[in-house]
Amino acid sequence: MDIRLTVNGSQHALSVPPETTLLGLLRNQLGHTGAKLGCDVGDCGACTVIVDGKPVNACLMLAGQADGREILTIEGLASREQLHPIQRAFEEHASLQCGFCGPGVILSAKALLDENPDPSRQEVRDGLAGNLCRCTGYTKMIDAVLHAARVMRNETDHSGAKVEG
Repeated sequence: MDIRLTVNGSQHALSVPPETTLLGLLRNQLGHTGAKLGCDVGDCGACTVIVDGKPVNACLMLAGQADGREILTIEGLASREQLHPIQRAFEEHASLQCGFCGPGVILSAKALLDENPDPSRQEVRDGLAGNLCRCTGYTKMIDAVLHAARVMRNETDHSGAKVEG
């Protein structure tokens, strides 16, 4: 099966067997290993990527279903020089331990904040509900997302100081 898709701004034309998942394509053919193979049944969220602006479990989506679509992986979220505000907030709030769930949680948070730049604590909880973490509680993750939202709205800087202007 021949497909064309855009991953992190780069266009790709590939030939894949019809049973190839988007996760398999990203990891094995394109080398984007940030999305993790966790449960392989869509329960854990470790494989979350953003497809056309929406969070998707890449283990459940066939590569053929991604034909003509725009995919964002954790590798495309920031540059080597500067973290995305969500990544920076997760680092500053010590929101992750082992990091296995991190890419999926961060991309779920990005999709949430793109859709709702001023979420309530409950809306953040709901937005991250599809991502499981076995190392931490979710409190620091939720705090990081709320902090990143304030930074992205230019209300505070990363230190928490109010932005004037």
